[in-house]
Amino acid sequence: MLRVITANLNGIRSATSKGFLDWLIQQDADFVCLQELKAKAPDMTPVMLAPEGYTGYFHYAEKPGYSGVGIYAKQQPKEVIEGLGVPEIDAEGRYIELVYDGLSVVSVYLPSGSSGAHRQAAKFAFMEHFFQHMADLAQRGREVVICGDWNIAHKEADLKNWKGNLKNSGFLPEERGWLTQVIDELLWVDVYRRLHPDTTDECYTWWSNRGQAYAKNVGWRLDYQLSSPGLAAVARRSAIYKEQKFSDHAPLTIDYDFNL
Repeated sequence: MLRVITANLNGIRSATSKGFLDWLIQQDADFVCLQELKAKAPDMTPVMLAPEGYTGYFHYAEKPGYSGVGIYAKQQPKEVIEGLGVPEIDAEGRYIELVYDGLSVVSVYLPSGSSGAHRQAAKFAFMEHFFQHMADLAQRGREVVICGDWNIAHKEADLKNWKGNLKNSGFLPEERGWLTQVIDELLWVDVYRRLHPDTTDECYTWWSNRGQAYAKNVGWRLDYQLSSPGLAAVARRSAIYKEQKFSDHAPLTIDYDFNL
């Protein structure tokens, strides 16, 4: 069984102080994909770099305290790919891929467009580049799982207050249409939705820090594992962990009947 976790940490130092790494070690996951490290290499402690049983691989943002992605892995990959080859995107530390013989594992962090028009434009630019990259990934001849904070709620069932967010970043028609293309045209599978096609209130992975959103479960599903069809077909179970709050996101775990 292959266990994969994705978690936006909203700062690895903050999440570590709240017990994230202690929890992680107990999960027996093969891969733990991280987003929003908000740290650079000198900020990382030895346990952040390599929790017990794992080696960490990271793509840091150039800007201090911003973005950044990583993957903790039990097995050493054949290749580590940092970035998408687009300088303005790669400066923000948004993509890392571990390559094995029959599998690639990706951690990705799509931009948020909520802070203004310039960041929404950066988000759309990322989406354009990433769509082609996902098309290329689908043709590589190995199974792939892309874990991350996509900053998009795909369908009305994926957020509590969908009517009030139709004109807001994260639920714009263009963003949702793009994700539909990824699934329908490129044939990537939203694995959580394959396992839970009708779940609504229990599917959320992010809650605003405003207005008691977490207490009232006014959430969004922003954290996904999109996989190649072969890997999605052997997904067996999923879990969104809410018992402890490590950040404003909850970790998503999916188990696949797959041997690396």
